[in-house]
Amino acid sequence: MKATETSLTKKYIKDVKSADVWSVFKILADFVKGFDELGELGPTVTVFGSARTKEDDIYYKKAQELASMLAAKGYNIMTGGGPGIMEAANRGAYSHKNVESIGLNIDLPMEQVANPFTTKELQFDYFFSRKVMLVKYSMAYVIFPGGFGTLDELFEALTLVQTKKVTGVKIFVIGTEFFKPLIDFIKEKLLDQGMIDQDDVDLIHLTDDLESVVEDIGMSLKKQIAVLEDVGLKNTGYYKALSSLEQK
Repeated sequence: MKATETSLTKKYIKDVKSADVWSVFKILADFVKGFDELGELGPTVTVFGSARTKEDDIYYKKAQELASMLAAKGYNIMTGGGPGIMEAANRGAYSHKNVESIGLNIDLPMEQVANPFTTKELQFDYFFSRKVMLVKYSMAYVIFPGGFGTLDELFEALTLVQTKKVTGVKIFVIGTEFFKPLIDFIKEKLLDQGMIDQDDVDLIHLTDDLESVVEDIGMSLKKQIAVLEDVGLKNTGYYKALSSLEQK
């Protein structure tokens, strides 16, 4: 392990294992920074995926293409700010000057280096606060192939929608061949043994058709507008931004 990786690892161990009350202020700082910088965002789609995906990989190209298609429609694109799929999505949005290409980065012992294709970049100390920001301000989540972190984000998103902590949000999973064994496990183990319902399985929109994703997100936009109207948020900047995009 390199010296910088060792130093970062020690930093995380100290943060997690100590009873340092100053950590509370660092956590608060993460949330305040996120709320302050992202609270006025308009319609945004968050893209998740592996930091290790190479530029010549088919999923890198698909992530870049999808992000560009969405940005052309007026959607901001948000990622974890690192390389791989995150870079691809930010790269796809970066050339569209009417939207934000957002990267929410985090210090890690390896892999996580900020990509250069962001118009707005925030740095977080903690995974959990960063994850809140990645889902809180988005109207759709797109999951590309990835490792533990990506799977964590997929199941976090599914849990939030399943428990109705977020509403009107669609979850798109790109990569039918890659994710088929996972979907089979969900159906043959979780569903068949009664641990989830069919409605929970239906939350996962598994596809390789990027056009259909863009169309479905457009339909999701209308549902989100209806949800905001129903809870009395028609006077908010977010509602007005969504309504403006729908009218284009």
